[in-house]
Amino acid sequence: MNVNTIEKLFVDELKDLYSAETQITKALPKLAKASNSAELRSAFENHLKETRAHVERLEQIFSILETSPRGKTCEGMKGLLKEGSEMVKETEQGAVRDAAMISAAQRVEHYEMAGYGSVRTYAQLLGRENMVKILEKTLEEEKSADSKLTSIARNVNDEALSEA
Repeated sequence: MNVNTIEKLFVDELKDLYSAETQITKALPKLAKASNSAELRSAFENHLKETRAHVERLEQIFSILETSPRGKTCEGMKGLLKEGSEMVKETEQGAVRDAAMISAAQRVEHYEMAGYGSVRTYAQLLGRENMVKILEKTLEEEKSADSKLTSIARNVNDEALSEA
């Protein structure tokens, strides 16, 4: 696609987010399984449910736009998830691994917040208020997930420090 208008940029970025979210749905169960902390495991499991809803919301937007969400791979998310997977492999099970996974997960959340903030702004510029509301809901959930991870990190990081 030759991206030369805000409308095309909007669709291109939505496809990128769709790819990112579908990649995340595959990664979250692995993170949950690798978690030592029950609270962290629960946070990953809950965010998996939210992420599936994010995919559904994006599909709803693509339905309104009468276009397919497929056709693009989010290389940024691919890299973030690969890096997170390597962190899991390189750390021993326990609080240090949990701390590493929180770090990796927050990178993912920040990437998503940037993407959803941008497409929400494009939707506003294009006068697509119905889509603005859908995207804003997802953006708020991403912010909430990041905040939850920060809260969990306080305990996990203290535990990781005492493991040394």
